[in-house]
Formats: sequence, C-alpha cells, structure tokens
Amino acid sequence: MAEITVPRGLDGVIVDETRISLPDRRADRLHYRGYAIEELAAQAGYEEVAYLVTRGELPDAAELEAYRDGLRRARRLPPALASMLELVPKDSHPMDVLRTGCSMLGNLEPETKENGLDAVGARLSACLPSMLFYWHHFHDSGRRIETGSGEPDLAGHILHLLHGRAAADLERRAFEVSLIGYAEHDFNASTFAARVAASTLADAHSAFVAAIGTLRGALHGSANAAVLRFLERFENAEKAEAAVLDMIAQKKRVPGFGQRAYTRSDPRNAINREWARKLAVDAASRRLLEVAERVESVLLRSRGMFANLDYYSALIYRGCGLPVGLFPPMFLLARVCGLVAHIAEQRENNRIIHPSSRYVGPAPRPYVPLAARAAKAAGGAA
Repeated sequence: MAEITVPRGLDGVIVDETRISLPDRRADRLHYRGYAIEELAAQAGYEEVAYLVTRGELPDAAELEAYRDGLRRARRLPPALASMLELVPKDSHPMDVLRTGCSMLGNLEPETKENGLDAVGARLSACLPSMLFYWHHFHDSGRRIETGSGEPDLAGHILHLLHGRAAADLERRAFEVSLIGYAEHDFNASTFAARVAASTLADAHSAFVAAIGTLRGALHGSANAAVLRFLERFENAEKAEAAVLDMIAQKKRVPGFGQRAYTRSDPRNAINREWARKLAVDAASRRLLEVAERVESVLLRSRGMFANLDYYSALIYRGCGLPVGLFPPMFLLARVCGLVAHIAEQRENNRIIHPSSRYVGPAPRPYVPLAARAAKAAGGAA
C-alpha cells in the first residue's frame, strides 16, 4: 500500500461517507439529512430534528407523539444510578459526571438484541439531563429531585429540572433552537471518537463514553462557557473593543470564533444571535449583548474571523438562567441524536478504523544490559 501523507488533525481529510449532515464549506450552509438548518430552527421542534437525524426522515404527527412519549417515559433514574451520582464529588466537572453516569447506565441497562441502539439512544437522550441535574441539585442544596418533569420536549424538561418549574415560552424556544444547532455536525472530534469505538464493535454505551470524554476537552466542548466568562470581563463595548484589538496584536485567541467546516460564516451563529437579542430584556443582558456584538464585529473587520455556534449560545444559556459551569453538557444533551445516527451508520458498513503513523523516533539500536549501562554511567560520572 502506498504511503499517504495527511495533515495533523486530519484537517480537510475525507475518511468516510455519511448521509447524516452536510456542512458545506463553499456555501457556508448546513443541512441535516438534506434540510437547511435555517428552516429547521425556524419551524421544527428539537424532537422532530432528533427523529430526522436518527431515522432519516421527518416524522408525521403520530410518529412524533409516539417518539416524544417514549422519551418522556424514559426520564427517571434507576435507584442505583441516583445513589452513585450522590457519591460523585461536588467539584467534579459536569462532563465527568455524565461520562460516569453513562458508563453506570451501561452496566445497569446494557445494550442487547432486545435493548438495541435506538432504545439505548432514547434512554440516554431522556436520562442524561436527569443525571446532570440530579447531581447538581443534590450537591448544591441537598435535594433529591424528581426527574420525571412531564414536560413534552427536551428544552422544557431541561429548564424545568434546572428551575423546578415550567419555563416561559420565550426561554423554552430559545433553548430549543440552541439544541437544534448542536444536534449534529459531521465528523467532529467527539463524533469521530464514537465512530472509532463503534468500529471495534464496542457496545453503544462505550461509544458514548468515548464521545463524552472527547467533548470534555477544552478545545471541543467547553467553548460556550469560555465565551461567557470572557464577555463578562468587560464593563462596556468600548473596553471590549480595546481589549480585543490588544489581543489581536498579541496573537491571542478569543473564545467562540472560527470553525473549520466553514469559510466566511457559521450558519448557526446568525440564528443564535437573533435569539440572544430576544432574550436581552434587562439592562445587564443588553450590555452583555452590546459587548458580544462589538467583539464579533471587531474580529470580523480586523481578522476576518467569524463567530461560531458556541458564541451566542453562551448568551442564550445565561438568559435562561443556566449556571455557566453547566454550559458544556448542553452540547452533549443535544448531540445524543447525532451520535446515535453515526454509531448506526458506522455499524452498517463497518471496517475498523486503524490508521497508521510515520515513525520519527530513534533508528534501530542494540539492547545494552543494565550492568553495562550502569558501568557506562559510572565511567561518565568519573
């Protein structure tokens, strides 16, 4: 086999085919199963999108209701899992909590012929928010919350678990749109990790754990939290602009900018910007929005850098009252459907993913026995 040289990070390398999503670098567009993200964000609910991503077509009314009902009924935690979450330390990273919870659920309810990938995916989609907020409330206030909220959709369920009450329509829909944007995105790092695991014929929970561990990394799943922490440093847009220009001069990175899949803009960013504007109803939120928009315009004007999905997601989550430490898991809660679709697609036409490397270490050399190494070291010291 001829040796093929590829760039580090596999940037621009096509490793397989997919029917799930198309981030179009030339047109700066994104489609899920052929449907434009703008249309889905404007007209669809998250569960419609999740059904589309996992099953290939949009559901009819009966299919959607059955799908939602199945998710609603799967939200309660097994007692053993709830007990385990109480033992996870309070200062754990939330992604570590979900990684551990997913693994535990895989032991309690393993993937089998009867409990297949679709069932595992539905259970995780319903149960991961329950894991996160059960752990959060237990360690924050000592409360053992009821995780069966009765809400009809994931966005409402998450916000109900967070606040203990139904969310306002504006907050629920803004949150839902952010989830739609995070639902799927080609062969990103965590999706590829899941496909690598799936290619070994590992069970679905193991593939999810691989994805969650990858999302845990600061360069992949934590940007939305970093964005808010960055923007909240500035009292006003003018100070933000001065600081960003200084960062540009020092070649420092600003969180929430750039996306390899696109050239001039991330199509999800404009959608989230509009919802962030709708949520900016008080003075503090409006100030933060002004800061965010100024930073965005400065980077686009000065460096041609565009904001990505994470940028205004940070303002949406703040506007919905989510603690900043819980921002990163929202990526995962939305992406369950995408991961299920990719694991299924990998299994359909599987070949173990096993790339090669170019060796750059020492040339072949003889083994030197320990005594000889010691003598040589002693002689050198003398």
